[in-house]
Amino acid sequence: MSILAWTYIMVGLSFGLYLTIAWISRVNTTKGFYVAGAGVSPLANGMATAADWMSAASFISMAGLISFMGYTGCIYLMGWTGGYVLLALLLAPYLRKFGKYTVPDFVGDRYYSDVARVVALICAIFVSFTYVAGQMRGVGIVFSRFLEVDVNTGVLIGMGIVFFYAGLGGMKGITYTQVAQYCVLIFAYIIPAVAISLQITGNPIPQLGFGGMIEGGVDTGKYLLDTLNALNTDLGFAEYTKPFGAGNKSMIDVFCITFALMVGTAGLPHVIVRFYTVPNVRGARLSAGFALLFIAILYTTAPAVASFARYNMINTINDKAYTEAPSWFKNWETTGLIAWVDKNDDGVINYRPGDPFAGKPSFTGEKGALGQGLLSNTPTDKENELYIDRDIMVLANPEIANLPPWVIALVAAGGLAAALSTASGLLLVISSSIAHDLYYRLINREATEKQRLLVGRVMIGIAVCIAGYFGINPPGFVAQVVAFAFGLAASSFFPIIVLGIFSKRTNKEGAICGMVAGISFTAFYIIQLKFLGVAPWFIGISAEGIGTVGMLINFAVTMLVSQFTPPPPQDVQDLVESIRFPRGAGAGIDH
Repeated sequence: MSILAWTYIMVGLSFGLYLTIAWISRVNTTKGFYVAGAGVSPLANGMATAADWMSAASFISMAGLISFMGYTGCIYLMGWTGGYVLLALLLAPYLRKFGKYTVPDFVGDRYYSDVARVVALICAIFVSFTYVAGQMRGVGIVFSRFLEVDVNTGVLIGMGIVFFYAGLGGMKGITYTQVAQYCVLIFAYIIPAVAISLQITGNPIPQLGFGGMIEGGVDTGKYLLDTLNALNTDLGFAEYTKPFGAGNKSMIDVFCITFALMVGTAGLPHVIVRFYTVPNVRGARLSAGFALLFIAILYTTAPAVASFARYNMINTINDKAYTEAPSWFKNWETTGLIAWVDKNDDGVINYRPGDPFAGKPSFTGEKGALGQGLLSNTPTDKENELYIDRDIMVLANPEIANLPPWVIALVAAGGLAAALSTASGLLLVISSSIAHDLYYRLINREATEKQRLLVGRVMIGIAVCIAGYFGINPPGFVAQVVAFAFGLAASSFFPIIVLGIFSKRTNKEGAICGMVAGISFTAFYIIQLKFLGVAPWFIGISAEGIGTVGMLINFAVTMLVSQFTPPPPQDVQDLVESIRFPRGAGAGIDH
């Protein structure tokens, strides 16, 4: 059976499962819609949280980044994992005890201020839309390659599926769908990794095969990572396992990016709200532990997948004649995510450091003498002739290793599960932020249950349409706003959530001034670097890492202003103390 037929079967079965679960889980109350009735078991919430957390970025992109960046690519692995641990251990149980529907809800009530609520609301919506754009790109890539349908059609199908189960069941529908999506995505990630580890090193455990010896071929008996280091340096790249120095980022920049990703992701609203769905604080702690276990299965496998992919990729195409390129190369070339420009007219694919041409591939629609797609891009003076989009490495890995078609189809279903699970969580955050925090808490406090549900579902519909638009017309500034998303979350949410839980003295004046100061500095720096072409001027920190400095500014300003302005009302101080005090720690305040 062909890859296409297997893909239709795998994707069709998984979509059918999601829609069935959504129909069974439909709700008609706001509590069910926003927090799944607060009755989800810790095990199910752990699986749903893992699926929510591991987006298309984790499933599709992370191993690709590590594969191309080597050790430096691990900043994403360390930052995202550290962020989850920080969130699970430091914030989640206390936020659950506070008992609110959304993060802006927590900020507005803790700081007894509608201004703080609106600032948090804007941040939540901005961060969520940035992420949704990335998920829709993942959906488009999978559909265009594996289902051989137009990217726009694929995005529209994805929009329809997400709207059905998010609009019908709200958080309850999303939760149980994400449980199924976790099962699909983890099997889709692990099975090819095990097969390729066996193929290259003879060890079925990828995490061990990663550090093992190669079995077969010209590199028999050599350690995989030593071989990768040698391959990289022979071609002119930095050593694969080398942490800092020439060709890599500086230590201070690596530290700041990792920390910004860590505190930025700890403030991501779509993951925080997952801890509101369990019955009590004990459930929040248990589900955090389960989620960490489920996430670790994929995250510890990613570096192994990255090294297998790079080893296979270099060996199968570098210095090979284009006419003899393997089928996976030709298959992905048709998607426009691989491109080759024969700079020296020798008909051989040369993979070297640097960009082969300026910008993303722009095909003219004509074919060259060897059948390659011709490009209108201006070639660079680098020796490199090959463009490979980093996002394809996980999806192409089974094809590169010549695994059976059903494994390739399973990876396609896993990629879609990862993208759709996170997209649904983000869309609910956008919906609940507008329907609950803006409409109900600020505009119409007399709204009935029915009106609030209707507004929530309408908001999901509008958010799906906007997310779909970004999927069909990916804006050129997505790469830039990703830096905004992490920087904004790090410099705005994290300090006021931590101080809101652990400091009774922090007041609304301090929180508002701190958020404004942190966001302003971070936004100013990122705009300078990403849009105006200014070189990093603050001790060499890049735009991706400046959120760390913004967070420190936020902390400093918040604490300083709080000391010189009136303390919070006594009832707010009592509330903060009751959240942290062990007495009654097993119970969460009802929503």
